[in-house]
Amino acid sequence: MARKTKEEAQETRSLILDTAEAVFGEKGVSRTTLNDIAKAANLTRGAIYWHFKNKADLFDAMLKRVTLPMDEFTGQPDSTSSCGNLLYIRERTMHVVRLMAGDPRTQRVFDIVMHKTELVDDMLPIRDQHLEARQGCLDDIGASLAAAQQAGELPPHINPTDAAIGLHALIDGLFANWVLNPKGFDLAQQAQSALDCYLRGLATSSPDGACSARKTD
Repeated sequence: MARKTKEEAQETRSLILDTAEAVFGEKGVSRTTLNDIAKAANLTRGAIYWHFKNKADLFDAMLKRVTLPMDEFTGQPDSTSSCGNLLYIRERTMHVVRLMAGDPRTQRVFDIVMHKTELVDDMLPIRDQHLEARQGCLDDIGASLAAAQQAGELPPHINPTDAAIGLHALIDGLFANWVLNPKGFDLAQQAQSALDCYLRGLATSSPDGACSARKTD
């Protein structure tokens, strides 16, 4: 058999990834075998193993084809921006929401990760990567909120770390519910409303309210 060209090999790899995405979405990751993916792609198991070491390696490659929503929230706030730090946070978050709402592949992969994956055994490295990415996102949000606090846009009793966790949970939770039933609500409209309420609540909260600075003994 003639050796495949680089272009043909890439086409086969893309076919495997596209098929894995579809089969994972239908059966769940733990119930899907490489043989299932090979059959669905009309390929041999050998063709799968030519490109990927195992299912975890294939799953990782599928993840790397997209940027999951909250991983998109990167960069530091511009403290000299005339729009203000809270508005920067709002705009960055809504940018992430619009990316999610407009990219079917990201929606499918997010649904697989959130609802159809057991991060155990050979998938533990994927869990570690997910936790690392989440922490990076929380750090960026926290830095933005801290800059808002330093600029006087948030009261001094607000704990930026706690507030960042709340904001991440709010948007990530909306995504997780929306991919289960995209017709259930308008993602962008609901995210904007919830985000505005959250940021307004932070800006006007009292010292004994949620997200107040932690007390130490």
